[in-house]
Amino acid sequence: MKSINLSPYFNALMFFVVFMVGIWAQSSGFVDQFIFYWDEILYLSGHHMKLTLISGAIAVLIGVPLGVILSRPYCRRYADFFMQIFNIGTTVPTLAVLALAMSFLGIGDKPAIFALAIASVLPILRNTYTGLIAVPAHLKEAATGIGLTPWQQLVKVELPNALYVIMAGIRTAIAINIGTVPLAFQIGGTGLGELIFAGIDLYDTPMMLAGAIPTAVLALIADILLGMLTFVIVSKGVNPNRN
Repeated sequence: MKSINLSPYFNALMFFVVFMVGIWAQSSGFVDQFIFYWDEILYLSGHHMKLTLISGAIAVLIGVPLGVILSRPYCRRYADFFMQIFNIGTTVPTLAVLALAMSFLGIGDKPAIFALAIASVLPILRNTYTGLIAVPAHLKEAATGIGLTPWQQLVKVELPNALYVIMAGIRTAIAINIGTVPLAFQIGGTGLGELIFAGIDLYDTPMMLAGAIPTAVLALIADILLGMLTFVIVSKGVNPNRN
């Protein structure tokens, strides 16, 4: 039985839905109300990305090296223990982590960055560890056979082969990070959460969406950019998207 390609129909349906939503948004005055907050959206989006980039960079600087260390044969027995420690960042509700950070760092961006970094470490750590231990044994044996030192083997063989999995963890962490940044407003942090929570308190839907929609768009843009970076830096033999 010949299969039917539904992709053109789905694309046409999505185009129609977007078109109708656009008509509704324009006729209801939502577009004008949304544009009213444009200057605030631009200003707060800059702060939103600043928190994401700083906390994300801290998470990468913690997660990748620690994942490398735990993947070494002499440290693998401790891997589950450390994974459980950093799992606290995702198990404990984010607001609780923010409240704990505020208790000893005060209010503002500092406790927000700390809490966001803690919440973002686990996907990076787990993917780094998983990617490295999944490198085929015959590649490691070949590297040892040609006289590479353990450090050279890590840099030239293991990390290049694990890079696709590592980047997947970073993409996941950044997406989580961008979606969590609005909660930083609860402890005095800057970001699009100011519009979201102010809109909720005032029952102002356009204000709330003026924060929520850009947050979703930022997450999509960040994921696309990281996907493009992954395509560029991961070798063809490892990246399934280049085969």
